Amino acid sequence: MGIERSYRTLFISDVHLGTRASQAEMLLDFLKYNDAQTIYLVGDILDFWRIKRGAIWPQAHNDVLQKLLRKVRKGTRVIYIPGNHDEGIRDYAGMHFGGIEIERQAFHTTADGRRFIVLHGDEYDVVVRYARWLAFLGDRGYELALWSNWPLNFIRRRLGLGYWSLSAYLKHRVKTAVSFIGEFEKNLAEEACRHQVDGVICGHIHHAASRDIGGVHYINTGDWVESCTAVGETETGEMELIRWLDVVRERREAPVADAALQAA
Repeated sequence: MGIERSYRTLFISDVHLGTRASQAEMLLDFLKYNDAQTIYLVGDILDFWRIKRGAIWPQAHNDVLQKLLRKVRKGTRVIYIPGNHDEGIRDYAGMHFGGIEIERQAFHTTADGRRFIVLHGDEYDVVVRYARWLAFLGDRGYELALWSNWPLNFIRRRLGLGYWSLSAYLKHRVKTAVSFIGEFEKNLAEEACRHQVDGVICGHIHHAASRDIGGVHYINTGDWVESCTAVGETETGEMELIRWLDVVRERREAPVADAALQAA
């Protein structure tokens, strides 16, 4: 199978290379079947918080970086906007490494003329901004919830049940988490208004979304830890939220469906 889609622009964030939870293999699969003229890496691609405590670095994590560098060599423009987990790279804003451009934030104009501010978003997270120690504590708790997904889903597979994420359940069902997400989205929409742009593209909270907030097109790219999502801009300027787990599931089920039809 060749490239399934060729986009004008792709937006990817929160890969967290260097952690056990990173779904680097899934991202490699995505990069194999999707290409773009420009790729924005919207922060937390590398997880220096975890690396400082001892990195988890299988070959697939190295392969992701090599895949991106190969795309640069083939002519793709790659812009890296660091997040809070790879904030050390912010010191190199305005520089290029291996052809990858480092920027604190960027302004992107779509094919149909709309302007978006592109940033990771941690600056608008009140926990990260005003209580950094609490952010680190929350990160460890989130990491524990992610770790718990593995034994839980081992048991579920044995029972013939599908994948279920404890961390996603906690994030989307706990009232305070829902309130936090809403406040974060509101803050980003207000930032877009201050810059007088049509929308904002961010990451950080691992919650993929594409919706209107007070006339601002708010887009969150999600993550490659749980949801495996990205955002693609088509050649006509439309923004698509890509849920790669769904694509992979459909791809796996297609041969089974075809075989069933042939047998009927």
